[in-house]
Amino acid sequence: MSLTRLLIQRRFGPFFLTQCAGAFNDNVFKNAMVIMLAYKSATEAEGGLLVNAAAGLFILPFFLFSPIAGRIADKFDKGTIMRNVKVSEILIMMIGSAGFYLNSNPILFTALFLMGTHSTFFGPVKYSILPQNLQENELMAGNALVEMGTFLAILLGTLLGGTLAAHGHPGVISAWIMGIAIAGWLFSVFIPKSPAADPTLPLSLNFFSDMKDLMSICRQREGILNAVMGISWFWYFGATILAQLPTFAQHTLNSNDPATTTILLATFSVSVGIGSLLSEKLSGGEIELGLVPLGALGMSIFAGDLYFVDLSTAAMALINYPEFGFNALQVPWRILFDIGMTGISGSLFIVPLYAYIQHRSDPRSRSRLIAANNVINAIFMVASALFTMIFYKLGLNTAEIILVSAIMNFAVCSWILALIPEFVMRFVAWVLATLIYRLKFSGRELIPSTGPALVVANHVSFIDWFIITAACRRPVRFVMDHHFFTTPGIHILAGAAKAIPIAPAKEDAALKERSFELISAALRDDHVVCIFPEGAITRDGKLATFRPGVDRILKTDPVPVYMLAINGLWGSFFSRMGGRAMSRLPHPSRRTISVVIQRFQGSAEKKTDAIAPVLQEEMANLLE
Repeated sequence: MSLTRLLIQRRFGPFFLTQCAGAFNDNVFKNAMVIMLAYKSATEAEGGLLVNAAAGLFILPFFLFSPIAGRIADKFDKGTIMRNVKVSEILIMMIGSAGFYLNSNPILFTALFLMGTHSTFFGPVKYSILPQNLQENELMAGNALVEMGTFLAILLGTLLGGTLAAHGHPGVISAWIMGIAIAGWLFSVFIPKSPAADPTLPLSLNFFSDMKDLMSICRQREGILNAVMGISWFWYFGATILAQLPTFAQHTLNSNDPATTTILLATFSVSVGIGSLLSEKLSGGEIELGLVPLGALGMSIFAGDLYFVDLSTAAMALINYPEFGFNALQVPWRILFDIGMTGISGSLFIVPLYAYIQHRSDPRSRSRLIAANNVINAIFMVASALFTMIFYKLGLNTAEIILVSAIMNFAVCSWILALIPEFVMRFVAWVLATLIYRLKFSGRELIPSTGPALVVANHVSFIDWFIITAACRRPVRFVMDHHFFTTPGIHILAGAAKAIPIAPAKEDAALKERSFELISAALRDDHVVCIFPEGAITRDGKLATFRPGVDRILKTDPVPVYMLAINGLWGSFFSRMGGRAMSRLPHPSRRTISVVIQRFQGSAEKKTDAIAPVLQEEMANLLE
């Protein structure tokens, strides 16, 4: 489905407009208030104290109320919750209007805290409603549109808030914030019902117990906690870069014109929107984790490059570019390119992660998972401010802080990718599918999202495991020949992917026994395990005899079996056609690789003997 068609459908359009209106109003109110606080302060220290207090007060509700917000979002209809939250926004804006009219800091701070509370209760519903109202193949599109809308709303809200604070009468400010709040409520009226995920869930006001529950939910399924940490790191990195852009404009670019900051902020925000749409396009509508390493690398490269730009004439060229020649333009355009590509890379990093946790999470506790994610996001954003202050205290300038952040991003993302090798494998699969082959899948939806499963595949080439990783939407534990674990390069990836080494009994009988024990343990832990029952890569393109190992596995653990047939790789650079694989020059071709998945309906669950021959016969039929 196209993005435009999704926007005009009731199951998404009203929600999209509602959340955009909320993000817009948050930033109009917050920035109008912050700028007024700064300008009416008697001293720089007083202004700095009030501005930072405002920032902290807005984030505080995410710590205090996220546990109960997540429970409410799981217990009640999400459409009803959104409408109630939007009604509360109108009441909060009434308080904020009074604060502007009376020029009262206490009233304004109260309204700001309540707006933070409003966002805290809206957040879990915002992301958990997507997998409830969208199909799985629409999640990337839905998340891309949400991220695009959110960042553009933040940009427009920031600009409007600053304009109103500088030139607007309190009555004008009040009219804007009240009008946006009412518009948000009107949009929410059209959000369809989204039934409660867990109506029997008890509500609780025990903060510490509920917070512990949120953290345990992050560990409910493999990979989710690491994905949440990846999202939170993005908010650390993004908050750091955004917060430094005004200082970068003023002190690094030596520009006293506010337009410079506006150009930089606009470039970043618009690029995040572009990157969000690009992530959906590059993924082909699938939840493509292969984009995550690409985004992580881009964030470091392009943000880090800002440190190496010759900034001598950048500020003048940014504002007065018609007066400068082509050579001067090269400087600012490189800055804008770096900032823009940093935003695009950030979108490629975060959009698949949001879709991933939505798809992998338990529907009954999905809202609480999002609430936990919001808590960790808030912690990382506070850490961003603290570390930035520490770096300034250590004597670093703004450009150096951005460079350090880029280096930190490379280190942190490398650590995350090492913890979740599935991302790297999916990146390789995405490159194969995008640049080298055309991958077509059939039956991917048959493999369940939870529970143990045994995947049985034919063995055609040395890249079969990347193709299978792309075909299976869950992490896969591969059973691989033990020699791969001593092959340079491959042994790192195989170990990180928790592949299970196996050897023939005549080579290492003890290792073979240990392999079956590990396979059984993985299945009992609800993993997907993939085996190649032929035992070796085909040398003639034909399906070889299945070895009896599959019988032994299923007798011990009679789990569901899924046949995965790979067609099109025989004759490729990675196959053994014509001799040794990868021993000749590759011939560029966009060959089509088809993968067909089918549930094995044989006697696997009955613990009968001689499953392998039946399985081999059905696999042969599937390959025809």
